[in-house]
Amino acid sequence: MDDHLKFEKEYWGNCANTFDEDQKHYVYAKFMEIPCNHYSFDVGDKRILDIGGGPSSMLLKCKNLRSGKVIDPIAYPEWTKMRYAAHNIEVEVQDGEDAFELTFDEVWIYNCLQHAHSVEKIIKNAKRAAPVLRIFEWIDIPAHEGHPIELTKKLLDDIIGLPGSGTAYLNESGCSGLAYYGVFRQC
Repeated sequence: MDDHLKFEKEYWGNCANTFDEDQKHYVYAKFMEIPCNHYSFDVGDKRILDIGGGPSSMLLKCKNLRSGKVIDPIAYPEWTKMRYAAHNIEVEVQDGEDAFELTFDEVWIYNCLQHAHSVEKIIKNAKRAAPVLRIFEWIDIPAHEGHPIELTKKLLDDIIGLPGSGTAYLNESGCSGLAYYGVFRQC
C-alpha cells in the first residue's frame, strides 16, 4: 500500500467515529448543488458513482437513490461494506484511475483528488461514467504526507476542460481552507 493511502487508512482507524468527515458532507453538498432536506440529500432516483467515498460516503445520507457505488483504493472494515449494502450501495476496492463503468447518472468527487496517483485519469473516467460530474476539492495546499498532490483551480479547470463554478475560503463545520467546486453537465 502506498504511504499516502496508509496515512489515510490510519486516519480513519476502525471507522467507528466518522463525524469529522460526516459534518463536512453538508458543506460539500451545498457547493455541489445537491438538494438537502433536513439531514438527507434527495437525489431523485439517480444512479450515482462516488469516487473516493471512503468508509462514510455522502451516498449513505441520500434518499431516493436508485443505486450507488463507492470506489475507494482502501479496504475498510467489513461492517462498513454491510452498511453500504443495506442502502443499495456497492463498494469496490479500486483506484479511481481504474473506474471504467458507464452506467451512472452522476459522479461525485469530493475531498479525494489530493490522494490520487493521476487526477487526469480519474476525471477522464468520471466524465465517461456519467453526464454530470459534481466536484468539491481543497486547493492550494502544498503536497505533504497523505496528500501527495497539490491541486489548483487552473489544474482542475484544465483537466475538466471547463471552469469550475468557483472557489471559496471556508471555515465552517470542520471545513477550513480554499475550496474549488463545480457541477459539470455533459462534460
